[in-house]
Amino acid sequence: MRIYLSIFRIRIINSLQYRTVAFGEIITRFFWGLMEILAFSALYRSGQSNFSMDFSQTVSYIWMQQVLFVLFLVVFGDGEIYSTIRSGSIAYELVRPMSLYNRWFCQSASNRIAPTILNCMPVLLLASIMPKPYKISLPVGLGQFLLFLLSSVLALGVVVAFTMLMYITLFYTLSHRGIKIIVTALTTFLSGGVIPLPFFPEPTLTIVKILPFAAMQNMPLLIFSGSIMGMDVLKGIALQIFWLVALIFIGQLAMRHALKNVVVQGG
Repeated sequence: MRIYLSIFRIRIINSLQYRTVAFGEIITRFFWGLMEILAFSALYRSGQSNFSMDFSQTVSYIWMQQVLFVLFLVVFGDGEIYSTIRSGSIAYELVRPMSLYNRWFCQSASNRIAPTILNCMPVLLLASIMPKPYKISLPVGLGQFLLFLLSSVLALGVVVAFTMLMYITLFYTLSHRGIKIIVTALTTFLSGGVIPLPFFPEPTLTIVKILPFAAMQNMPLLIFSGSIMGMDVLKGIALQIFWLVALIFIGQLAMRHALKNVVVQGG
């Protein structure tokens, strides 16, 4: 365990060095969130009254989505792993006295946490000084905030576990580009990255809510915004735990199967 924690810490420290990139990301996330809110504002002003989230909840959802944007990206900052598989450098990884799955899991998680540490507070500060009704609303109590934190950790775990499955498919393909495009489109839309899941039509929502994508950014953002409460929160967290365990189990089985058939080309 100490080995994986050391990998985790080193990756975070290394990523924290890119502060200029972080500044550009802060500006991007703020204005992107603002544009989304203005678009939803026009939608709410159109006279519709049967939305499943009120405008203040939608605003909080969008702002927190921008604050934690990198944390919940399935495809992000993992070029080193792609290169390791394509170039055959994985042979060096396999001789190390550690689980390749656990190593990549820690590396992938730290690649998302480090940029979030740099970006979250500035974006949150900007969102908190916006005039109403475009201002972020914080959780009403400590319990809601703690449930949000727990759900965020679980969501990160589900995201990374799903990402691991994507890595494993690269053992069987010549290029990662097609897989990345498909996974990016699928996970962004079905996890609430384009529009919150409560805006989906009911027949579609019933199916999407039980998929692993709903256990990603959707759940912590709904908890933070106050869109779900009580037993719905507990059911959502239980769903996250289920998918986290299931995806890790499937990923480890798939990794073992892939490594049994690995052939490193070259001489």
